[in-house]
Amino acid sequence: MQYSSDSVSTNLPDNSVVCLMAPTASGKTALAYELYDTGRFELISVDSALIYRDMNIGTAKPIADELTRYPHHLVDIIDPMQSYSVAEFIDDVARLIDECHERKKIPLLVGGTMMYYMALLDGLSPVPDSDDSVRARVEQWRQEEGISALYDYLGHVDSVSHQRLNATDTQRITRAIEVYLQTDRPISDWQREPKQALAHHPEQQWHALSVIPDRPWLHARIEQRLDIMWQEGLVAEVVGLLEKYPLTPNMPSMRCVGYRQVLEYLVRTQHPVLDKTHLDKAQFYEAFADSKSLMAINKMQGEGVYTNAQPDVSYAETEALACQEMQNKALYATRQLAKRQYTWLRKVAQLPDAASEFDDAVTKGMVLKNFTTMAQARDYLF
Repeated sequence: MQYSSDSVSTNLPDNSVVCLMAPTASGKTALAYELYDTGRFELISVDSALIYRDMNIGTAKPIADELTRYPHHLVDIIDPMQSYSVAEFIDDVARLIDECHERKKIPLLVGGTMMYYMALLDGLSPVPDSDDSVRARVEQWRQEEGISALYDYLGHVDSVSHQRLNATDTQRITRAIEVYLQTDRPISDWQREPKQALAHHPEQQWHALSVIPDRPWLHARIEQRLDIMWQEGLVAEVVGLLEKYPLTPNMPSMRCVGYRQVLEYLVRTQHPVLDKTHLDKAQFYEAFADSKSLMAINKMQGEGVYTNAQPDVSYAETEALACQEMQNKALYATRQLAKRQYTWLRKVAQLPDAASEFDDAVTKGMVLKNFTTMAQARDYLF
């Protein structure tokens, strides 16, 4: 959606910090660009996928010309095999806010990673970052004995986290064990420590703007966006990433919606890129152990075992079905992401001292506003 206006300024004070929070595909970028064009704002990305270099199509990253015209902080800052913690994000944003204000600009934080926003607005527990040697030790343990062994160990050292986490939540289970091995203290204890939020800065005026659009409208936008991604070559992009980087399926970058579904498709079709010497092929097949390869499916069809398909379906036709299944799974995963984003946005509205869900509130010097359209958010800012 495009917004037209003759306005060249906004009514916000110079010490403002604006958070434009909304689900994926809801039109945040168009409004962010219009605000940048007023000359008062700098853009700070709040997106845990846009941080990765070479991941462009599946993240809906602005094209190079757009990034030149509308520079974004915290875009293309690490390679896909690297990690970037919430604590690192908070440190970077704190620095960038100060730098923006020094340049007499208003920081506009825009993106859809709600966990980042909650850390900014509600605070972050003082859990220490994992040491590289400890992370490597835990990862080797996981590869040798499986995530179930780590989950069982977590039950002995941190019963609270063990009960809270799903037994297949590799990322959070390994993180909890890393913290325990490094500090001899459960991560659940660390998480009970008092939190300090950047949004409580006494010399800054934070404006947290939540846009919660109509779900059917958003679902249509999501489907349209995914169609564009497939047309632009998301599968080829993932193949290119695997050719360039020593990736594993458990890396945060490869857990991004869209990329995860393409990886599964490549495993099912036994794509030759997985034979690259810098890749651990076994890890990919282990990650998608429940997905039968097309060769196995065809073999079962020939033996009359695979009853969900006709025995005379060709390999090419079966591959096309796998491609369609990949696209359907990506659409479902993106809708689920949007659903989680709705939940996070409602959590923002329920921060301490805030008003009821769709009322406005001021809490600890932070203005909370809730809208149903991006146009309403625009009216507030201009």
